Amino acid sequence: MKKLIIFLLVFISLPTFARSFDIEVIIFKRNIEPSRVNEAWPSNLEPINFERSFSYRNKDMMSSNGAYLLPSGYYKLNKQYQALNNHAGFKPLIHVAWRQTDRGQSRSPIFHIQAGQDFSSTFANDGRSLAQIKDESPDGTVPPALAKGPVDELDGTMQVYVQHYLYVQTNLNIKIPGQHEIILQDAVTDTTLNDNDDDEVQVGNLEPIKPKTEVKDFLNSYRMQQKRQMRSGETHYLDNPYLGMIIQVRKVK
Repeated sequence: MKKLIIFLLVFISLPTFARSFDIEVIIFKRNIEPSRVNEAWPSNLEPINFERSFSYRNKDMMSSNGAYLLPSGYYKLNKQYQALNNHAGFKPLIHVAWRQTDRGQSRSPIFHIQAGQDFSSTFANDGRSLAQIKDESPDGTVPPALAKGPVDELDGTMQVYVQHYLYVQTNLNIKIPGQHEIILQDAVTDTTLNDNDDDEVQVGNLEPIKPKTEVKDFLNSYRMQQKRQMRSGETHYLDNPYLGMIIQVRKVK
């Protein structure tokens, strides 16, 4: 009887541990000037947490996390990729597919996504231009911590996992060269004081003076931070004004 119970428990658990999914992803950017987007974006983004993340190009890490890349013969979104590639308004950055087992959110692989142009010859990893950093540096050099590259156009993480339902979670930054204003001095107030015999001070002609600013080249980051519930076999679309993702998750029979 005890052996039968153990056998049944193992048998029941097998489908869960053996279940696998093929995941195909296209990530693309929109060719649009930020000045044309009527949307407010935070100037200071919280750093992305890259803990436990790795590149899907790392075969050893893929294997140890129950995943491996699929050859192009498994791709089902080629028409979507070609449509994006042929459209002047879009630029595909990634088209990749992989197979992974169902390990739940705590153990499913988190991929470090890096693609597109490398801006490290012009910008530091904090967004400032190298020219600005050199001008502000006493010795005219860029500190090694800021010069550490690459500075990828697309950089962030994504994870697909099962928690009762299928989910995809993204934390992706798309970097676009632009400008921002630097405050050179704090705002001050111009006051005219009237002398009185009783030592009272009266403030007149109160006129705020705007702080002096200077426009500098800057590598702005725009984040696509989303969590989306999905169904296997369906094609799902995630986007923000600058970045888009097409994803399809298919059960492996």
